[in-house]
Amino acid sequence: MEARILTPADEEAARLVIRQDPIQNVFVGSRIDAGVLNPGVPGLVWGWPSQQPAALLHCGANLAPVARTLDPVPAFVEAAGRRRTSQSIVGPSWLVMPFWRALAARWGRSYDAAREVRSRQPVMAISGAPLVAPEPRLRPIRPAEFGSYFQASVAMYTEEVGSDPGTGADSGYRSYCWWLVEHHRAFGIVEDGRVLFKADIGATNDHVAQIQGVWLDPSLRGQGLSSAAMAAVVEYVLAEFSVASLYVNDFNERAVRSYLRTGFEQVGEFATILY
Repeated sequence: MEARILTPADEEAARLVIRQDPIQNVFVGSRIDAGVLNPGVPGLVWGWPSQQPAALLHCGANLAPVARTLDPVPAFVEAAGRRRTSQSIVGPSWLVMPFWRALAARWGRSYDAAREVRSRQPVMAISGAPLVAPEPRLRPIRPAEFGSYFQASVAMYTEEVGSDPGTGADSGYRSYCWWLVEHHRAFGIVEDGRVLFKADIGATNDHVAQIQGVWLDPSLRGQGLSSAAMAAVVEYVLAEFSVASLYVNDFNERAVRSYLRTGFEQVGEFATILY
């Protein structure tokens, strides 16, 4: 069975697929909310099988598969094509790892030559009150604080991804960070104009919000501040959404412990292939 590119007429069918696991599928759901099924909006979503889609593949800056079995993998490999334009593959580990191996076997070096493979990234979520007292200084970042917030964002990105996101005036990453601030999706602890901690509400869909871009000034790490700061972020998120989620590298044991102390529980596991 083949896959096909979905159109606005397929929106409800695509949303039904997303709702099968709204926490792990929040990113692709957010892209559907952003209009990715419409012509002219960057990115595509493939559906499999073509007549009644039960699995999805988002193709854009990243490849993000959504499925309940491995059956759509061969069709998604053909849909992705020989010429890789994505910078990453991300999604449930049980699905992403076989998908990546199949892409590499079919198309060769374009997909095989990954810069880094992160095969185990706990997906965590919280829907109730945090287990620790929230840090009272945490609040939404103000537009006047964008300079320091952006510096912290670049530091986070470079530390997390291992590459420079681009910092020029026409940088897409700068525009994205500004959008987060404008839409009250960026939070931080700011002292004397300097951002000491930051976290963002990234992808959202229905009742789920995914927290991204968590960063703490290196000089403050290991002091217990991150759990209290995350508790405050969770309170902001749960004032608007039913579930706050995130995913984290398994080797970042300090962050994993911090999130567990805050009250997050593991609900799945992601993998990310970076190019």
